[in-house]
Amino acid sequence: MKPLSKHTKKVILVSVAICIFPLTMILILACHIYVELVSRNHTYTSVSQIPERKIGLLLGTNPISRYTKRRNPFYYNRISAAVELYKAGKIKKILISGDNRHKSYSEPDLMKEDLIKQGILEQDIHLDYAGFRTLDSVVRAVKVFGVSEFTVISQEFHNKRAICLAHWQGIDAIGFNAKDISFRKGIKVQLRELLVRTKLVWDILTDKQPHFLGTPIKIN
Repeated sequence: MKPLSKHTKKVILVSVAICIFPLTMILILACHIYVELVSRNHTYTSVSQIPERKIGLLLGTNPISRYTKRRNPFYYNRISAAVELYKAGKIKKILISGDNRHKSYSEPDLMKEDLIKQGILEQDIHLDYAGFRTLDSVVRAVKVFGVSEFTVISQEFHNKRAICLAHWQGIDAIGFNAKDISFRKGIKVQLRELLVRTKLVWDILTDKQPHFLGTPIKIN
């Protein structure tokens, strides 16, 4: 059998790419729509309108942006949102879930310090050091900390994803939307979110579990 020429191989590769690209875009769009539908009417921007929940699940992030290497508005806006909910009596306890993969870096400890500075009682703050991903944070809140319902505290796009994961776990979750940044400034985050939502749907379909569970911890 005569080997294919370089030109023929190139034509085949281009043809395959042309067929795969629209299918990939459809898949990404479908996953995005799925998250939007599941989380619809479950996020709030007004403290006066959001229902009370005992636990606020504050999702961790770095105070320094990985993209700009400057002060991260996502971090500080989440802190402000958690303080606002707590002082309004809409949550009683705050479970901070974030990355503590290295001894020199701990999102939960950093957030705890900033919450205490703004008047949150230390005994009302609980820390989850194994919230490496949103999936880990949500599933561990259920399986490790025994939470049956909670208010997720993050930006709206992130809250919607966390709510979708919570409903997969059979949990009654709502979200309080921390202040976001403009689409222009956060375009890298928004583009990444499309891919992350696709990964989320795959995790649900494959029943993906957290990197680490461990001993149950009761929140008093």
